[in-house]
Amino acid sequence: MKEMVDAQNTNCPFEFNLDAKTFKVGDLVSYRVPEAFQDMPFVGELLEVHEDYVILCHYGESEGEIKRMRGTREDRPAVSKADALGD
Repeated sequence: MKEMVDAQNTNCPFEFNLDAKTFKVGDLVSYRVPEAFQDMPFVGELLEVHEDYVILCHYGESEGEIKRMRGTREDRPAVSKADALGD
């Protein structure tokens, strides 16, 4: 990913939905795993959207290896360490 941003191209290569009120399946979101990585951003894709939580996967996982994670329904969803890392 580091190669995607350089001195000539400083724009983020992803377009995130950062408004939890408008989340829909297929949106890319910036999610976090506070128990393990504080506020470090990760790229996720929404698989399900519910009233008070979302189900997402890490963006770019191959179809047969998608790991579903439950996240909070907020502008940058929080995912548990257990869901993200399998701990």
